[in-house]
Amino acid sequence: MSKQVAIAVDNLVAYKRLKDEKQHLEIEKQFLIGTLDEYAPENFYHVSPEMSEIMDLVKRVATIDAPVLITGETGTGKDYLARYIHHASSRKKHMFIKVNCPAIPSTLFESELFGHAKGVFTGANSQRIGRFEMGDKGTVFLDEIGELPAGLQAKLLQVLQERRFERVGDNQPIDVNFRLIAATNRDPEKSIQEGKLRKDLYYRLNIIRIHVPALRERKKDIPLLIEQINKSEAEQIRQQPPTYSQSALDLFATYHWPGNVRELKNLVKRMIILKPNERIYIDDIEKIIDLEKQSSKASDANVLTLAETERRSIEQALLKCRGVIGGTNGAARLLGVPRSTLQYRIKKYNIKPKKIVTLED
Repeated sequence: MSKQVAIAVDNLVAYKRLKDEKQHLEIEKQFLIGTLDEYAPENFYHVSPEMSEIMDLVKRVATIDAPVLITGETGTGKDYLARYIHHASSRKKHMFIKVNCPAIPSTLFESELFGHAKGVFTGANSQRIGRFEMGDKGTVFLDEIGELPAGLQAKLLQVLQERRFERVGDNQPIDVNFRLIAATNRDPEKSIQEGKLRKDLYYRLNIIRIHVPALRERKKDIPLLIEQINKSEAEQIRQQPPTYSQSALDLFATYHWPGNVRELKNLVKRMIILKPNERIYIDDIEKIIDLEKQSSKASDANVLTLAETERRSIEQALLKCRGVIGGTNGAARLLGVPRSTLQYRIKKYNIKPKKIVTLED
């Protein structure tokens, strides 16, 4: 009798625990679905033709239930676009499951994606539901898909073709229906040549491809991004947002932004914390940006630093304008900056306008 009672009690406890876990997961699911509202179209700030074209494509793609491959540099917003596609699709009432491939140890990849049966390996004390199963009827986003091991890339391709898989250590097939969105900051064709991305998987994903331009390629968006980020971030941390002088905005426009929108957002947020409700000038920005550090990183990537870019632009403008700084035919007008700002930069970099013209002659 005691054994029977013990078994009954264990089953009751296990059932209650499972019921509580399901309730917790359902609450978490509804919370995550609710947070997708921030990825509505009106929250994508842009005025540049480059981003307008991308967003038009994204809106059309969202209604088509097909795999999507998003490419672009780190920090350009590939994650945001993936979430927007889910938000604008017929699957928006179901889960958006993100898998950050570089963050998962290679030994856990299969269990993480497919799940596993209880007792299949040491430490598997209970059955695990994988990301693919969690994303059923929703969207699965594989960030940096080139980091997925080749063997799992083949299995992923099989799942996309057959719409079913088996958990690790289990032979019971599970039917799934999710939309796959993948992203990479590398050139896919180069990844194929290096053996990091399977060609057949690439062709399966490349039905719809979206390339997100770097921030330096759409500089018309920078003032609007600063304005909106400044406002929203200040509200979140309950601070009065600072205001930016024209010289500071000019500096933002000439900077190469290796970290793209993510770097811009972090810089604006730091200015809110350091100088709430104050006026931001060019010197304030330069104190934040570590030019030597940026120089080291940029040199490694064969990218000009902020200082090098500014100096060369100023020298070229002065050369073209024959050393004239102000006026309708001056370098300031050519560069699109106030005369006082240009004079400040010329003094900072110790540029001699007359000497530049003399050297050319």
